Amino acid sequence: ASYDAGYRGFETDIRMTRDGALVITHDSSLERTTDGTGTVEEKTEAEIRRLRTKQGNKVLFLDELLEFLEGKEGLYVEFEMKTSSPAYDEQQLERYCDLLYTTAMKHKPASSTYLFTSSDKRALRTMQRLHPDADLLLIIGRPISDDTIREALDMGIKRLGCTMGGTSRDAVTKAKKAGLFVSLWPGQSIDDFILGVALGADALCCDRA
Repeated sequence: ASYDAGYRGFETDIRMTRDGALVITHDSSLERTTDGTGTVEEKTEAEIRRLRTKQGNKVLFLDELLEFLEGKEGLYVEFEMKTSSPAYDEQQLERYCDLLYTTAMKHKPASSTYLFTSSDKRALRTMQRLHPDADLLLIIGRPISDDTIREALDMGIKRLGCTMGGTSRDAVTKAKKAGLFVSLWPGQSIDDFILGVALGADALCCDRA
């Protein structure tokens, strides 16, 4: 529906089932958004596919989203790696990052931008090591500042996602001069997006469906 309404930018949250299927869902716990119990990471693909969201929809899998997006040009898609759960040990994290990258990039339209984002620095470093050409964005739940700019640059990451609240125009300008792409969140109102544009952000992430 959002694509049909003209939107071309999407932010998604990716988790992995026990048997290695990639699911688009924010929470590890299933209770808040679905009729299931437990966590995504302890369930199999078949178990997740039997669930319904609180709105009565199926739970979306990554392959289904990519199939929908395939052939659509001019997209901006963020695949957030939700890997802070203890379920993602080093071995599982490598499996996750490799599968996410290869699956997403296999279907990427030539004119589109596909980013792999996370607040989990382990995931970003793993993706950097396995796929050095991956386009990465570091999410930090603080405003743009000298410290957050330095964190991104120290990791060799050229995209930074920070909170809109507390971010100044001078800080955004400094981040851009350092070579960073700036994304701000969460956008919850028209006023938020007017503010984000005034601050000079390159991208604004909406917190509403």
